[in-house]
Amino acid sequence: MPHPFNVSRIHHVAYRCKDAKETADWYRRVLGMEFITAFAEDHVPSTGAYDPYMHIFLDAGGGNVLAFFELPKQPAMGRDLNTPEWVQHIAFEVSDMEALTIAKAHIEAQGIDVLGPTFHEIFRSIYFFDPNGHRRELACNIGTPEQYEELRRVAPLMLEEWSQTKKAPRHADWLHVDPGALVE
Repeated sequence: MPHPFNVSRIHHVAYRCKDAKETADWYRRVLGMEFITAFAEDHVPSTGAYDPYMHIFLDAGGGNVLAFFELPKQPAMGRDLNTPEWVQHIAFEVSDMEALTIAKAHIEAQGIDVLGPTFHEIFRSIYFFDPNGHRRELACNIGTPEQYEELRRVAPLMLEEWSQTKKAPRHADWLHVDPGALVE
């Protein structure tokens, strides 16, 4: 049975920020994202509750939009202390390793600590935090079409095994094999 509708893309991903102007300036300076739209209301449209906010939107490339809410009447923002900070993040794609290397140097020149590049077999990435404490990642794909096809094939098998055992399935262990180690 076909699905009754299709999702065409992410309209926007929203996070909370401490200061909307500082956040818009940081994303422009550090990641080159253009500030494109702002909404400010005293009442939340979906609930009618009084909760003044500034909602900003940034062009993240490829039709993707990154958004933030500044909520001055709410308690100071925090994070989910039961989830490691490496888990909740958003990754933006860059074209290749050269772009990733250039990005790392640019971000470090802004005085921002950068972790990586980290090797993930089919992509490499760097990690850093925005001024609101949100973890960000820049990644470039380095896998082959065959690798991505095989990963797609085994994904349902891995998920099913994980759901039953809660142990890491081994269907993609071939990713971790050093090709040089196979040559004698």
